[in-house]
Amino acid sequence: MSQADPATPARRPSAAPFVIVAGFLAVAIVLVLIGAERSAAPAPSVAIGRPGTSAAPRDVVVIMRDYLFDPTPLVLVPGETIRLTAFDAGLQPHELVIGDADVQAAWAAAHAAATPPAAFATPPPASVPPGTGGLRVWLGSGDRATVDWVVPPSGELLLMCHLPGHVEQGMVGQVELRGEPPAATSSITPG
Repeated sequence: MSQADPATPARRPSAAPFVIVAGFLAVAIVLVLIGAERSAAPAPSVAIGRPGTSAAPRDVVVIMRDYLFDPTPLVLVPGETIRLTAFDAGLQPHELVIGDADVQAAWAAAHAAATPPAAFATPPPASVPPGTGGLRVWLGSGDRATVDWVVPPSGELLLMCHLPGHVEQGMVGQVELRGEPPAATSSITPG
């Protein structure tokens, strides 16, 4: 057997692995804090460009996730025509309902009435009376739909998903009406 030389000091473990791990942790914490600060920052102002018309609707995309809408606020111009493409990027079915408080109340009541009476029962489809107004798009997970819609010329608009429990989970978006209605185009040519 060999014995340690008393003239050579014993080797201590290096502190380098600890320093490296601590450095990585510090960097990770800083990145998390930067991400949290960015997510808390107000959304940048959205440039609308030219309001949509029936001949040239403005493209608007809304992504529905579990349990939020993106973007929020959804920026619309009163009276414009939009071509809304909605994606359900969540794991659950979602709906997008844009309308005033009466439209939202009608869909909330429709979903309450369509709640299944027992576990595992198939619910009846939710529906509102004709003429209720607003816009509703229902999508299953991974689905997408595109619809042309004329934004009402006045009034407050709300954005919600009324499927059971979704509003309570925070699936409520903001709608910001901005700008003037598009100018009416005349089909009469001067003669």
